[in-house]
Amino acid sequence: MARPKNAEYLAAVVLAVTAAVAWGHGSPEDQRTGQVHDGPRALWHIPDGEAMPASAPVRLEIPRLGVRAPVLPVGRNRDGTVEVPPLHRPRHVGWYRHGPAPGSRGAAVLLGHYDDLRGPAVFYRLGEVRPGDVVRVVRRDRSVAVFAVDATEQVPKEGFPGRRVYGPVRYAGLRLVTCGGTFDHARRSYSDNVVVYAHLTGRERIRR
Repeated sequence: MARPKNAEYLAAVVLAVTAAVAWGHGSPEDQRTGQVHDGPRALWHIPDGEAMPASAPVRLEIPRLGVRAPVLPVGRNRDGTVEVPPLHRPRHVGWYRHGPAPGSRGAAVLLGHYDDLRGPAVFYRLGEVRPGDVVRVVRRDRSVAVFAVDATEQVPKEGFPGRRVYGPVRYAGLRLVTCGGTFDHARRSYSDNVVVYAHLTGRERIRR
């Protein structure tokens, strides 16, 4: 994937993620269907399992990728899209704070940049994640939610799977979202999104 080298990229950094998660493409508030029944087959029959009390995430770890990133809460923009971390924090991950916290029951959503003018950002290698990989989320209460990856997909933004990403589920789920595909100079945005789906498999405590 070629990274754009001109000034229009500055606007694209924000649009790359947020354009795909606009309410019109499937908002958290539009999902009324319960368990997800479309998309990757690995998501169809995940057991309810256990869940943790809600606590805000403070750090994301993806051992396969060497990611160890601070997490900050994000909300919504005025146009209804989901916020992403500010441009000057390309190594931070944003947690959609209007949804579940990672480890609690429901689909927790974390978003991160693919790259910026200086080079790769926090989720530059997200597409390399594979089913079975471990994802750890350190939480404010000093607990660690441990997830196993169920599936990954790269989808066009016009067909962003809002129901799969934000829709209600009975288990403690996690979704990681970034941009992907090719850079469209006319739209000043990447063509696709990369989404990783995972579910809670365990919990740990941080030793003091």
